[in-house]
Amino acid sequence: PMFVYGDCMPNPLTSRDVHILGSLLRLGPGLFEVGDEPFYHLFDGQALMHKFDFKNGQVTYFNKYVKTDAYVRAITEKRVVITEFGTFAYPDPCKNIFSRFFTYFKGVEVTDNCLVNVYPIGEDYYAVTETNYITKVNTDTLDTLKKVDLCNYVNINGVTAHPHIERDGTVFNIGNCMGKGASLAYNVVRIPPTQKDKSDPIEKSKVVVQFPSAERFKPSYVHSFGMSENYFVFVETPVKINLLKFLSAWSIRGSNYMDCFESNEVLGTLFHIARKDIGGGQGEYIDHKFRAAPINLFHHINTYEDNGFIVADVCTWKGFEFVYNYLWLANLRSNWEEVKKAAMMAPQPEVRRYVIPLDIHREEQGKNLICLPYTTATAVMRTDGTIWLEPEVLFSGPRQAFEFPQINYEKHGGKNYSYAYALGLNHFIPDRIIKLNVKTKETWVWQEPDSYPSEPLFVQTPDGVDEDDGVLLTVVVSPGAQKSGYMLILNAKDMSEIARAEVDCPIPVTFHGMYKK
Repeated sequence: PMFVYGDCMPNPLTSRDVHILGSLLRLGPGLFEVGDEPFYHLFDGQALMHKFDFKNGQVTYFNKYVKTDAYVRAITEKRVVITEFGTFAYPDPCKNIFSRFFTYFKGVEVTDNCLVNVYPIGEDYYAVTETNYITKVNTDTLDTLKKVDLCNYVNINGVTAHPHIERDGTVFNIGNCMGKGASLAYNVVRIPPTQKDKSDPIEKSKVVVQFPSAERFKPSYVHSFGMSENYFVFVETPVKINLLKFLSAWSIRGSNYMDCFESNEVLGTLFHIARKDIGGGQGEYIDHKFRAAPINLFHHINTYEDNGFIVADVCTWKGFEFVYNYLWLANLRSNWEEVKKAAMMAPQPEVRRYVIPLDIHREEQGKNLICLPYTTATAVMRTDGTIWLEPEVLFSGPRQAFEFPQINYEKHGGKNYSYAYALGLNHFIPDRIIKLNVKTKETWVWQEPDSYPSEPLFVQTPDGVDEDDGVLLTVVVSPGAQKSGYMLILNAKDMSEIARAEVDCPIPVTFHGMYKK
């Protein structure tokens, strides 16, 4: 582990003291080559966990690789052993052809490289990616404790790295699965909070509701989902995983995960809703066909109910081409002009508000079903019985994305809210932190030359009254510049800098994380 101590230097422009007690935990890729073999995609680098401890106005920085099977075997054998998102693991040349075929018939060896996020289950913490494996970690020492296969407890092939966590600690997540009649579906899984008898809550995981898949053998890529107080919202996009290609071509042709994605240009986007709990902890799928134009969707911002409507605010990318096609490391390491050129061809980002009517017969066919006074989003029933959704645009700028969104989740997750915070991507390059008032569309920005921040996490002021009474924590890196990376603390009200703590060592990019009190 690396330990770096730094004073949290307050900005002389602010007289406000920094009173943060706790830890910021972050996950991201840390190792991009092993032996002579490189990893090719942004999501392939081996998981590195970062921790910033706040105490007495000081910040201590730690980092440690998560000792996953993918990492340990790569380090031991000095090569890529387990196929990652965009990097194929070639068979060991020392093994003969029979042992290679034996490996093939054993099935696909799925990566446990948990580089995306970290979240609590009961009293434990898990580093996660999007496969069926999650890795229990000690958040004090950053030691790796054990690998858990969720397939042993519930019917899922993998789960997202973006669960919803209720105030009592109940965890909800979604993943694709084999449904009835050997066709694909998507299951929402509930993991209960800390158990009185101290047993592992994961052992009591159960599927609460199932969403059908539009295509029998091609599930949509799912990165997150929406949850209000009483409903789940699942958005099925035209970006598909070709399971037949995944299963048949894997070992012989040298495929990786990225090779198995394809886009269905005619499908568009389907919005599915389900009741969270109709009794006995079981949910209920509502079989209405809500459709919209094709989008990529990675992150939901927030979802809430209002007078018989579900409001879903999401970060979208317009069109059906897969955005991850633009995140190969070779693309991102190009010079600025090349990066810009690639971004010009990519789907364009936009923050959208979709509104879903719970009563689809409140207006006659062809008329707008939405009557919330504050939104221009519409829902219209067509002659075939499907309801077409047109969104309201909350934020849009040419090749300017509002991504990795965060809100005051503790107080406003699943409820009506005003403020969202995000990482601003300029042609895929993270160069600003943005605050958005979703009601007025007003924005505030923090930005500095040669500074590349990460997802901003909101921490509420202990005695805070307003929704935005708190601070934002973000890790800023400056590759190529003569200054160190640093932990930046911003006033969430006006985006002014409160303090920063410089770290005297290189910090690689991080994706997601959490604040632990």
